[in-house]
Amino acid sequence: MADISIPGVSNKYRSNETVEGLMKIERIPLTREQETLEMYETQQAAWRDINQKMSDLRSSAKSLYSFENPFNNKLAESSDEMAITAEPGRDASFGSFKVDVISPATADRFISSEMDKKASVPKGTYTYQIGEKTISMVWKGGKLADFVTSLNKRGGKSLKASLVNVSSDKQALLLESQVTGKENKLIFKDTALSYAVETGMLQKSKANIITFATDDSSISAPPSEEVQSEGLDELSMDGIEEKDGKSYLPPRTGFEIKIPEEVLNDKDSIISFSVAVSPVEHDITENLQQLTTVEETENSVDSFSAPELPPAGSISFAGVTIFNNPSDTYLENEPITQETVVQVAPVEDDSFVYLKSADGTETYFDISQFPINQETGETMVSFPLKDYPDTVAIIIRNRNTGKAVSVSQMQAEPSKKNDFEYEAVNPITVASDAEFKYEGITITRASNTVDDVVPNVTLHINDKTDKTATINIKADTESAKDALITFIGKYNQTLAEMNILSQNKPELIAELEYLTEDEKETKTKRLGLFQSDYTLSGGKSSLQRALSGNYKYSEDAEITMLSQIGISTNASGTAGTYNASQVRGYLEVDEKKLDSSLENHLDEIKNLFGYDSDGDLIIDSGIGYLVDKQLSAWVQSGGLIASRTATLDTKIQSSKKKIATLETQLQSKESELKRKYSQMESSLNSLQSQSDSINNTFNRSNN
Repeated sequence: MADISIPGVSNKYRSNETVEGLMKIERIPLTREQETLEMYETQQAAWRDINQKMSDLRSSAKSLYSFENPFNNKLAESSDEMAITAEPGRDASFGSFKVDVISPATADRFISSEMDKKASVPKGTYTYQIGEKTISMVWKGGKLADFVTSLNKRGGKSLKASLVNVSSDKQALLLESQVTGKENKLIFKDTALSYAVETGMLQKSKANIITFATDDSSISAPPSEEVQSEGLDELSMDGIEEKDGKSYLPPRTGFEIKIPEEVLNDKDSIISFSVAVSPVEHDITENLQQLTTVEETENSVDSFSAPELPPAGSISFAGVTIFNNPSDTYLENEPITQETVVQVAPVEDDSFVYLKSADGTETYFDISQFPINQETGETMVSFPLKDYPDTVAIIIRNRNTGKAVSVSQMQAEPSKKNDFEYEAVNPITVASDAEFKYEGITITRASNTVDDVVPNVTLHINDKTDKTATINIKADTESAKDALITFIGKYNQTLAEMNILSQNKPELIAELEYLTEDEKETKTKRLGLFQSDYTLSGGKSSLQRALSGNYKYSEDAEITMLSQIGISTNASGTAGTYNASQVRGYLEVDEKKLDSSLENHLDEIKNLFGYDSDGDLIIDSGIGYLVDKQLSAWVQSGGLIASRTATLDTKIQSSKKKIATLETQLQSKESELKRKYSQMESSLNSLQSQSDSINNTFNRSNN
């Protein structure tokens, strides 16, 4: 306490020192009580510290024999971890299997066309659906960046929006579904649909359109016509070319297209195609001439006859007459043939399209009734099949000699459309299922995490495999080793703390090289704190017996002690030399021996830490079980440590109250002493003043 200062007193009579000396005597009970309180608090902190270490050791011991013990852990190794990995469960079977990843599951990821960075998003209700999840947002209109932020808040784990900077002044909107699988397509509704079409993210789906006349099996030459153009050959398929989805028919060509059965079966479907006509550079009749034959008979003025010859004559002899054969000129009265060259007339005909019925009859189909695209000049033909129920084929004829005809691929839009009438213009990825082969069997799943194919094994598909991947399931000895080393470490720490608290030997702290300077100082204060408490010593002995015991869990058990797997007080093999840690009971680990034991005796090591000794399917013996049981009496609620700390807490509260009372009493005592010594000094000063006054008066009288 600081020197006492008494107002108005000059400490002439050393009153301050006298009061301080008296107060030191008065403070002796307070000092003793403060030291007692500090001892209680130190003991309580020590119990709490040992409680924490025992709790950690108990948890570690319990983990070695509980249902989740590390000895049941499995490990999976994949020959192609970039493509597929596996996560085995505790009940997975040891062995290997083969997997071929054809394609991983993907989600819809759509990007828009380039937009100005200052572009805004119109107001409206933006609704997106992914599987059974619907995300709807009422947008009041505003900047695209604000729209993305607002949509991400609502999208959660289902939908993500972001902006892609294309150039310094252009950007694109990227929408990504976070759910894979073809059944989880990203569907746009309400204003979201119109905005996606407007920004070039979506377009009308071609999935609803059936395109035909795309292979040779559905196209053939047109049927012959009864009436042929004079001087011209029948229509053929010679010279027809396919380019950019269109068929180009030069003059005097044509073909017949069969309508697919799937279209014929849906009479409500609508067939559409386009027809365009263009002139050719030269009419094919310009160099084409006809050779006409003219026959003239004997009645013609210009005809002529064969020459007349005299009779052949005869000869008679002995009453027999023989006639000569008549002369033969081999000339007949035949008509004269003349050839005349005639020019072939050009043909112009706008009847291009015919519908063929099942019985082979043809019906002219007038396309002039349909609109013409002003930009391309194409006639856009579209008609419902139900208006022509017997139609089985479409015939295109270009009878013209100076015109070419182009016909687009024919398409049929079915009456029953799928659920998605729109598709992405430039999809980054499209929602699809994962497809892979397990032992040669092709399997599809909506997710890349598959846990229902291999029993107790979860597959994680990442990418396509270049070759068959092999996955091996084996024991996870590393996790078992880590758990054992952790257990031994916590046991040694607990044992060290119990040694320090129960023995007053400074070398116990010096041996612990892992302690920091602050920790060493704290433990020095606790050295031998509970050396008279025999429960702590007894608890230490019980733990040591549990870890050094012999556990015969079966008749043919080979591993029954920790020392057999490389864990003991002398695992390093330094026999014949003194080692303080061995004397204290600290355990060491021979990692090489432990690795070998885990590799070859994993199940036996598991039984060493916990097993059922009486057949009731409940673990009731083993190192882990006994350590857990013994420590529970110390650390559980209402246990030994809880009882000790509760008693100390009561003493601490009582001591604090006593200290507060003593401090109040000391303050009163000090105030009283100050008052009395102040009065004393005042009285002495008064007497001194009187004495001085008398002396002065006497001196003056003598003078």
